[in-house]
Amino acid sequence: MLGSFFGLVAPNLAIDLGTANTLIYVRGRGVVLDEPSVVAYVNEGGRKEVYAVGAEAKTMLGKTHRTMEVIRPLRDGVIADFEVAEEMIKQFIKKVLPRPTLISPQIVICVPSGATPVERRTILESAEQAGARRVHLIEEPMAAAVGAGLQIDDPAGCMVVDIGGGTTEIAVLSLGGVVWSRSLREAGDKMDEAIIQYLRRTENLLIGDSTAERIKKEIGTAKAPEEGSGMQMPIKGRDNLSGVPKEITVNEAMVADALAEPVGKIVDAVRQAFEQMPPELAADIYDRGIMLTGGGALLRNLDAVVQERISIRVSVADEPLRCVVKGCGVALEKLNTPEGRRLVTPDV
Repeated sequence: MLGSFFGLVAPNLAIDLGTANTLIYVRGRGVVLDEPSVVAYVNEGGRKEVYAVGAEAKTMLGKTHRTMEVIRPLRDGVIADFEVAEEMIKQFIKKVLPRPTLISPQIVICVPSGATPVERRTILESAEQAGARRVHLIEEPMAAAVGAGLQIDDPAGCMVVDIGGGTTEIAVLSLGGVVWSRSLREAGDKMDEAIIQYLRRTENLLIGDSTAERIKKEIGTAKAPEEGSGMQMPIKGRDNLSGVPKEITVNEAMVADALAEPVGKIVDAVRQAFEQMPPELAADIYDRGIMLTGGGALLRNLDAVVQERISIRVSVADEPLRCVVKGCGVALEKLNTPEGRRLVTPDV
């Protein structure tokens, strides 16, 4: 009888609620869901009826009819559409916990370090409305550092730069806490936007977000090739002058030129961090280097560009896309210990 009761208790969850992707960690099972933070809904008399979420909804981007809309309910790392975000979280939880349970799960969910109290409350309430028994927030750079395996409890400082879809989180950690942090709204989405604007300006070609993201992932680089134009890929879009479809070939040198501004802003923000942190911590980071995490860390040669311009060793974490959710998972597993409680933020 006792065993059947415990079968009705939902396992606790850790959620990396990202602008581009949502990842879910289930206690005891690890990361079980990794899907785009995209929702397709039908407008029925002013009510938003969710049609699809995640990967299925992403395939519909730019291809919907007049009563259907496909949106990303998060913008710059925070919730832009409360109603749709809540439904998206519900659907994702249903995917990982298909069986109904008597006792709802506790959830650890990440939040950008620069989020306002109102934005934190919105994320917390969305998770509660989606069916959580209790919600704990953890700051993204803290989760990223833990997930990347950095020794955050040491007195020596460590630095993490988490480049997500909506925000770049830069933080210095020491003695188990965040000493200094900054949330920069210059990340993966701004890189996609830079590619779109570059092709519109130089090639008179209009492309969508999905095509820009594909260019970034396949031939994106932060540094132009030393010889030649590098790898190439054909892309299709709409000619800005004639209005008809056309195809061009894009190369690495063009993409590096397009990404020069967003990459430069990220490097400048890292440099500014050293100007504002205590000199003792700056010395520690000079010795230990900088850790890059998040999907943006996968941009080829980004670590080399940061290292060249700041003259400090830069490393890319193993599985950078999963660092935040793995850090949330560590906090979840240790939630009932003093160490785990230090990782999550006080209730807002």
